[in-house]
Amino acid sequence: MSLKRIDLLVCCGSSCISAGALKLKEALVKAIEDRDLTDEVNIIGTGCMGPCEFGPVLVVYPEGIFYKHVAIEDIDEIVEEHIIKGRPLERLMVQDNEKTIRMQKDVPFYHKQIKVALENCGLIDPESMEEYIATGGYQALGMALTTMTPQGAIDIVKASGLRGRGGGGFPAYRKWQMVHDRQEDEKYIICNGDEGDPGAFMDRSILEGDPHRVLEGMMIAAYSIGASQGFFYIRAEYPLAIKRIRQAIEQARSMGLMGKNIFGTDFCFEAEVRTGAGAFVCGEEMALIHSIEGERGNPTPKPPYPAVQGLWGKPTVVNNVETFANIPSIFVKGADWFAGMGTEDSKGTKVFALTGDVCNTGLVEVPMGITLRELIYEVGGGIIDDRKFKAVQLGGPSGGCLTSEHLDLGVDYKTLKEHGAMMGSGGVIVMDERKCMVNVAKFFIEFCVEESCGKCSPCRIGLKQMLHIMERITSGQGKEGDIEELLRLGETVRNLSLCGLGQTAPNPVLSTIRYFRDEYETHIREKTCNVNVCLDLMHFEIDKDKCIGCSLCSRKCPTGCISGSKEDKYTINQVECIKCGNCFDVCPVKAIDKVPGIHEDLSGQKGRAAVRKPGEPF
Repeated sequence: MSLKRIDLLVCCGSSCISAGALKLKEALVKAIEDRDLTDEVNIIGTGCMGPCEFGPVLVVYPEGIFYKHVAIEDIDEIVEEHIIKGRPLERLMVQDNEKTIRMQKDVPFYHKQIKVALENCGLIDPESMEEYIATGGYQALGMALTTMTPQGAIDIVKASGLRGRGGGGFPAYRKWQMVHDRQEDEKYIICNGDEGDPGAFMDRSILEGDPHRVLEGMMIAAYSIGASQGFFYIRAEYPLAIKRIRQAIEQARSMGLMGKNIFGTDFCFEAEVRTGAGAFVCGEEMALIHSIEGERGNPTPKPPYPAVQGLWGKPTVVNNVETFANIPSIFVKGADWFAGMGTEDSKGTKVFALTGDVCNTGLVEVPMGITLRELIYEVGGGIIDDRKFKAVQLGGPSGGCLTSEHLDLGVDYKTLKEHGAMMGSGGVIVMDERKCMVNVAKFFIEFCVEESCGKCSPCRIGLKQMLHIMERITSGQGKEGDIEELLRLGETVRNLSLCGLGQTAPNPVLSTIRYFRDEYETHIREKTCNVNVCLDLMHFEIDKDKCIGCSLCSRKCPTGCISGSKEDKYTINQVECIKCGNCFDVCPVKAIDKVPGIHEDLSGQKGRAAVRKPGEPF
């Protein structure tokens, strides 16, 4: 925040940038300059504010007026009416049950949230070290270096109950303690920013929105374990995160907060950024370490663990971005403060990327133990278009799916594991009644097959065999015994794989069989996908009573399989149809239907037989 009369905060997280936030900020700057208001108005591009669904987002301080879906065309009116005349624009505010919500703090999306790792995201300029320091930045580092021993710092983390936020939930202090106790001159610390889960953007957003906070947390950890060199490992697909953490390192170095004798102590530290090529397996700590060393990013058997023999054979701590982002607040506000949030088993808060068929997609931080119902319906605003909730995928591609029966479960490490899911890094994909759970499981298995490094046979061969069975089931080739074979293969892969990727990759299949077995049986026995997602188990038909003969479907068909005339109406040649859906999308009178089952014209094609004739009930 500045000392000017008004601060205009523009969300410049990746989501809002994709929606045009940078051009919006430029237009704001020009509008303020044109009206000679630069001495009174400060324009700040912040990190992610959270509610991606509302982007681009603009917040006006000191009042905290919250504007959503702001367009460049709105800028002049905002400046003239709100900034100059003091009359905020209600049409750009959030509407909730016909009530206009003016203030950011009153938006329902924020009500259940407690910001720790995200404390500064959306409030400060992430490229300004001065703003970070003004909010208390580097105070925790100064306290640790000047008033605590390395062991004392570790004891604070232990008392806080902080568990690693990268997925496994390993107590953070235990890694630190193991490396601290190693009597070696050279030790390393690594920040894992290789976030590759589909639909996950927690670590990326923290690096983009508050890079100094992550750097400060890493430096406290480095002091605790006796490391003088750190590495940020960030996948190359996150250029903004890479740019900002490099900038933060240079700023800290220029102000004497990195390098030699930091805060006048004997502690010396340097950090650098290494970029990954986007291999999902490099999120595993040993694969990540090999990648930094310039080797192929493959995992290796444990023990030895990185704490004993890590980077270049030296003791190494690997923590993820969110773990480090919690550290400064724990040291400033106290271990008891942090441990007072969450549950007995899972302390503090957790950052989630809330995506899928939920109204309020975005980045959220909530106390551990919050129920899925609160997360989805109160923070997330419920299911889009009031459709029925069907499932939620937790823990990324190797997580598990839970159902409506689990909506009142608390979200913590122990509870999720007991019910076949996992915390993971924090991806939450909400699915409505239109989703086919067999197809969902196939998607995640396919992802894991693509991302497997192939080093160990259970993962390399077992996952591929699981995928082959899933492909058969979704294409009408499923047979009795396939479900049992999937369960057998899944347990084998889970128990015998070398690293966490293989050990958890079967979870989507195992959890969907556990809770949606009837869908698998319908695919296998009736050769039907009741929600018409599996293309090989449905076909398109034209209702001649509705068809107006406009020929639009025929003109948009890429294979020319639709023929007819205005008098005779149009029909689809099912053998030639590739089921692209163009006809379904363009029909102006909705005369084209998706019909479950294999059309009778396909009898004998690809070895399949029709199971339902047109017009039969399903």
